[in-house]
Amino acid sequence: MFEQIKTIVDKEWAEVFKNRMVLLTVALMPLLFTALPIAFLLIMKGEGGTGESADMPAAFAMACSGNMNMQDCMMVYILNEFLLLYMMMPLMIPITIAAYSIVGEKTTRSLEPLLATPVTTEELLAGKGLAAVIPAIGATWLCFGIFAVALQLIGISPAVVGYAMGPIWLLAIFVAGPLMAVLAVNVAVMVSSRARDPRAAEQTAAVVIVPVMLLIFSVLAGFIILSVKMMLVTIAILVVLDIGLIYLGAKLFQREVILTRWR
Repeated sequence: MFEQIKTIVDKEWAEVFKNRMVLLTVALMPLLFTALPIAFLLIMKGEGGTGESADMPAAFAMACSGNMNMQDCMMVYILNEFLLLYMMMPLMIPITIAAYSIVGEKTTRSLEPLLATPVTTEELLAGKGLAAVIPAIGATWLCFGIFAVALQLIGISPAVVGYAMGPIWLLAIFVAGPLMAVLAVNVAVMVSSRARDPRAAEQTAAVVIVPVMLLIFSVLAGFIILSVKMMLVTIAILVVLDIGLIYLGAKLFQREVILTRWR
């Protein structure tokens, strides 16, 4: 079983990463999302922290006012906005890969021979899912590592570094991120198994990004304050959604229909 899944993963990577758009999404977007917070922090550090508490939601100003000065508090406020961008990486990267994985094989007529092999539906979906999830998680964790090192090198205060390496960020990057990648992959696979065009499948599957965008605007407006409790609730919801989508995806993927009707 595991050997067959590995074979599918290797096949997916060999085919998908020939696509220039996929390569740009996996490589450039994470680097951009990593460079932006570093650039903002450097600008704020150079300005000497002239921001006032009125520049941020009052509830957040109270939440970070413990042992932090105003500059540190503003930096933490900015970091929380960019944390949400880090959470978008495990959504956007696998959508691009997974949406292409099935629809692309429809257009090249390579899916039918694969479905005619003894590979089970579960093995096929697991292989295609892992082929999309692993690059997304790997890119996110690598960029977070670069970000963590960069924080030390640019001389950000220990209070801000400690916040970025604290439980909120660690839960988001190492737990919520992979769960969001699994969610995105399952949505993309379900959409691409029904669609006939890779671009249409990718655009349709991208609806899973909408909740994160709403979360970004809510945090910017001060309606939501990121906390450990919020992260734990989010993780619990993601676990339930992932289990349900994995089951639903296997039910919706009808290989007999593909073999007989997709001509």
